[in-house]
Amino acid sequence: MTQPIIGIPCCRWWLKDSHFFHLAGEKYIHAALAAGGIPLLIPALGDASQIAQILTTIDGLLLTGSQSNIEPQHYHGKLLENDFNDPQRDATTLPLIRAAVALNIPVFGICRGAQEMNVAFGGSLEQAVHQQTGMLDHREKNGSSDEMYGDAHYIQLVAGGLLEQLYGQSTARVNSLHHQGVARLADNLQTEAFAPDGLIEAFSVKNTAFALAVQWHPEWKFQDNPLSLTLLAAFGDACKKRHLARVLKQ
Repeated sequence: MTQPIIGIPCCRWWLKDSHFFHLAGEKYIHAALAAGGIPLLIPALGDASQIAQILTTIDGLLLTGSQSNIEPQHYHGKLLENDFNDPQRDATTLPLIRAAVALNIPVFGICRGAQEMNVAFGGSLEQAVHQQTGMLDHREKNGSSDEMYGDAHYIQLVAGGLLEQLYGQSTARVNSLHHQGVARLADNLQTEAFAPDGLIEAFSVKNTAFALAVQWHPEWKFQDNPLSLTLLAAFGDACKKRHLARVLKQ
């Protein structure tokens, strides 16, 4: 059997000399490869994205983390001064997520990708988690990449949830490199894990084959992390099943 195609939506950033680039971090490309897929980068073209045709091509959707935030207008948040947003990515991913889930295409959201999934279905975000009373500072540590992506805190997996069923354990340690997070979870999503301060760290879409989101970064040195390997294997298996069904229809 041929390998499944895993779509990875790009960010659209201005880098230098007034030129824009469509970007995806290499670590996410390697994660898609580790899941057994062929990565396909999807430009952030917004309304010109031809989403319907894209969805006839891909067998899975991997939503990456990013330094940018989702524009707050999408969840009735406040526009913050000096906020780094990516409206073209939003215009591409939000409808793409809804359409992919409607077709039962496997979706795996990471960090910003998790926040996108929540917003796509009507949820809202806390724009500065660290400023809220009783909440941890979930932002990355200064230092080397290994220090930034080092273990930050425990998560408690929801008993009987998809994540606990996949991993087989009730707790895990994860990294943390974000300042925004879920405020209100969308109605058709269900919590899969919490941080010690109660912040939602993982959730899934109800009544789907595989649509899971995590707030941490399992793509970072996934080969050394049993939970990351579990997540990528489960996502990859779902993509392979989707690919087989798609090929048989042709």
